[in-house]
Amino acid sequence: MQVSVSNPEGSKPEVSNLYTVLSDRFMQAPEKVALQTPEGSYTYAQVHHRVGQMANWLKSLDLPAGSRVAAQVEKSPEALFLYLAAVRAGYTYLPLNTAYRQGEIEYFLGNAEPAVVVCDPANLSWVQGLANQTGCSHVVTLDALGQGGLTQVAQGFSGQCHDAATAADDLAAILYTSGTTGRSKGAMLTHRNLISNAQTLHHYWGWSSNDVLLHMLPIFHIHGLFVACHGALHAGATMIWLPKLDVDAALHYLPDSTIMMGVPTYYVRLLSDPRFDRHVTRNMRLFVSGSAPLLLETFESFEKQIGQPILERYGMSETGMLTSNPYNAQEGARIGSTVGKPLPGVEVRVVDDAGKTCPVNEIGHVQVRGPNVFVGYWQMPEKTREEFTADGWFKTGDMGRWGGQTPQGQDIPADYLSIVGRSKDLIISGGYNVYPKEIESVIDDMPGVLESAVIGVPHPDFGEAVVAVVVPAKGVVLDVTAMIADLKVKLANYKVPKHVYSVDELPRNTMGKVQKNVLRQQYGKDA
Repeated sequence: MQVSVSNPEGSKPEVSNLYTVLSDRFMQAPEKVALQTPEGSYTYAQVHHRVGQMANWLKSLDLPAGSRVAAQVEKSPEALFLYLAAVRAGYTYLPLNTAYRQGEIEYFLGNAEPAVVVCDPANLSWVQGLANQTGCSHVVTLDALGQGGLTQVAQGFSGQCHDAATAADDLAAILYTSGTTGRSKGAMLTHRNLISNAQTLHHYWGWSSNDVLLHMLPIFHIHGLFVACHGALHAGATMIWLPKLDVDAALHYLPDSTIMMGVPTYYVRLLSDPRFDRHVTRNMRLFVSGSAPLLLETFESFEKQIGQPILERYGMSETGMLTSNPYNAQEGARIGSTVGKPLPGVEVRVVDDAGKTCPVNEIGHVQVRGPNVFVGYWQMPEKTREEFTADGWFKTGDMGRWGGQTPQGQDIPADYLSIVGRSKDLIISGGYNVYPKEIESVIDDMPGVLESAVIGVPHPDFGEAVVAVVVPAKGVVLDVTAMIADLKVKLANYKVPKHVYSVDELPRNTMGKVQKNVLRQQYGKDA
């Protein structure tokens, strides 16, 4: 019987401010290059100075304690400085996906009520209007080159700044994540949550100041902003800072790198390029994959082509990282189709519908607890209570099992976790979370649509592709091409269905619930 698996030697942070913890490490070598971009570089001393300027500007606004600083900006060094400045000044950072449209941003600003909003100059007109509606009087701009009202106003402030005396349980960030029903939920992450995860990963993945991280992930997401950036900053390592995945650029910088983090799509695209070989990756010690399931085929092809296995891990916006395949071979092998063992300080259990512990190789609900687990959902106390058990375990919504076998029959150790599905119909496409109910609501409001069902189907590049199955109103012939074009205006691109199928009716069980498993079987090979 597998009650739970845990590692009791987790980090117990004593310093409360996340920025203080990070800077105490990286400022040990202030002249070391912190960020290298195609246009130039920044030393850690320069980063510390720029962050101090932005933090002092935020402090000058005399904001109430716990104020939110929202940012929907393209990736740039200055965007990273803004995040660090908000944390350093003791405020709560609210990163927003750059693909969100006006209707989506309206909800986030209305719900979080930030005191400061930073946006791209191209969106200033409508963001300003939405901010005014929520009583936010501080709206500044920042473009993809790191220029705008934010950098201009920050330049007038000193780079010398005292870190805010935050408590360990003060909020450092709010990350919005949706369920399959209802509105998006703001996961509240404290300084303690983020410090503990950064310290744990620092030791578990063997970070050092000699590392060079190839950073191509977005920074509005936990993977790129917390796992990647915190790892490099806490080690005093160098980040090669690229705006996004570009295969040519990646191949150019890989020989100078030691670590890369990416979603499965990144590795699929690199593997398809004949230049991606053992020579170009000769200095790489670690490839990490997350944010979406890594196909076993990709895992095996990568190891064969590059000579080392990808390290797959498991985490959530609400928890940071929870499990990881071993970094050190002495602790076990990296096994494809698994997400490895619980990280130090993290407890994981798999239970049945009645809450009883599942034996090894039996699928159940994955529940977790530890210092990295968030404190609840912003302004949703009832939802928070629903998502935690009476004894304090967070219900991840994932289905998983301990041990078992790989699809090829390899035995998996009993302390390795495999995620086998989602209990909440969540779709993960290209590393981004896609929530069917949100898309269904938009489609159902379209002219001529009676009802719809949105599903995720396997996709070799994105992990999962979004597909919509739509029932037209009586006598209506739907133009699915026009529907997709309309959805591209209303939704972030990664949420837009790759295919829309028109059918006479949706399959249902005896209780009237749509059988999405039937739809996945029917349309799963067409993505």
